[in-house]
Amino acid sequence: MAGKGDVITAIAEQAGISKKEASAAFDAFVGYISDSCQRGERCAIPGLGSFAVTQRKAREGRNPRTKEKIQIAASKNVRFKAGKDLRESLNTKRGAKARR
Repeated sequence: MAGKGDVITAIAEQAGISKKEASAAFDAFVGYISDSCQRGERCAIPGLGSFAVTQRKAREGRNPRTKEKIQIAASKNVRFKAGKDLRESLNTKRGAKARR
């Protein structure tokens, strides 16, 4: 599994920039997506996919230990929907490199 450090290293190498610059760019990218979602806006990234906020209704659940009924509050969640390019790259024989 790739972590933040792995992503920053890959960005720095592929863009030919320092890791410090890549880290700032990565943080700005994540911050932009987070801010868009907090405003309730859909954020589409061409070639990757889109992030959108969904609303979950309040519902009744059960405590798995005690089997007691509990109320689960309404909440907002972020949904990611993969874009066409990403889906196609995953479904080719050699992934994204097959398209180049």
